[in-house]
Amino acid sequence: MSSGRDFVSRTPLQGGATDQLRRSNLSNILGLVHSEGPLSRAELTRLTGLNRSTVGDLVAELADLGLVYEALPTTGNVPGRPSPIVHAQSGVVAIAINPEVDAIHVGLVGMSGRVLARVRLEVASAPTPADVVRLASAAIAGLLSGRETALRVVGIGVAVPGQVRVSDGTVREATHMGWAEEPLSRMLSEATTFPAWAANAANLAMRAESVFGAGKGVDDFVYFIGGASGIGGGAVTGGRLLNGAAGYAGEFGHSFVRSHGTRCSCGATGCLEAEVTQAGLLEAVGLAPAEARLLGARLASSRDPGVRALISEQLDLLAIAVRTAVNLFNPTLVVLGGFLSDLYEAGGRDGDALLGDAIRSAREDVRIEGAASASDQLLIGCGELVFSELIADPASLPLR
Repeated sequence: MSSGRDFVSRTPLQGGATDQLRRSNLSNILGLVHSEGPLSRAELTRLTGLNRSTVGDLVAELADLGLVYEALPTTGNVPGRPSPIVHAQSGVVAIAINPEVDAIHVGLVGMSGRVLARVRLEVASAPTPADVVRLASAAIAGLLSGRETALRVVGIGVAVPGQVRVSDGTVREATHMGWAEEPLSRMLSEATTFPAWAANAANLAMRAESVFGAGKGVDDFVYFIGGASGIGGGAVTGGRLLNGAAGYAGEFGHSFVRSHGTRCSCGATGCLEAEVTQAGLLEAVGLAPAEARLLGARLASSRDPGVRALISEQLDLLAIAVRTAVNLFNPTLVVLGGFLSDLYEAGGRDGDALLGDAIRSAREDVRIEGAASASDQLLIGCGELVFSELIADPASLPLR
């Protein structure tokens, strides 16, 4: 799997060949500690192929930058001098923002995919970009209050349920939200003074799964995620995210699944996200939008014939989109996130029902899994959007 550079927007490393090599090695070391967790110097030497003294110098520089620290192992009886363990600094954080039609989610995410704090801001209707900036800015101030000296914010990542131009964070269109050509990253950066980046929410959730979840180490997989604002997804092929010509690939929510179906916000009819909805499932089991975290358990425990019929119907429609993705991309793994994971669990985790109509040779080695990062995947994905920029060139971070 690629190291997340699919989302990096910074310019190429500057400087001479020796300086570029040093900066590249710093990136490699920090990326490993971020994605794999604490590693000894010996392990970093083995994984990078660099010599011990070079690794020591690189770790020392990252420590001077305030990005890592070293500690001796607390367990084990390995003979000889123990190799220090390199940890990511816990105070280095990204701010995560995920606007939806019913709420704005704001959180603090540390390196290695740790969600440190979160808040859900209820909204009566789909927020405007100005609403997102105003409400999120107030939430950020609250989350950081009293922690200013303990935390080092390196940026804001925004997961948008729509099409985003990653190069400048402009939302090209988010039809559920009623947005078009909105410079959201710039607006947030101006309001908070932190650098901000934005990307498609489904792509960021898939990024979280590829680094820390079910897709870790998998070179070919497809991802579907369902939320309040619809269904999105993406594909990783040969270890790289499939972006498309302008970065808008992976719109599985707009797969055609029903003739003469419901009109979708995109203008077409019969799209997956118009036919399979979180709102419909919540209503069927008597839950409010703010109670979406309870949906999986409520669906699984329901014996209401109407609910069981709805689960079956929704899974049949999801199966059409999954079959199409499997036939097109020949993955080894299909990951379901958000309420689609709840739906799959409630249906008895019947992989054959979702894959049965795919081409036999394409489906025979495919497995289906729920997203490992569950409700945190979008916040973690926002963090990855920020940390991928930092990891690309740690030396660019000013010394504290």
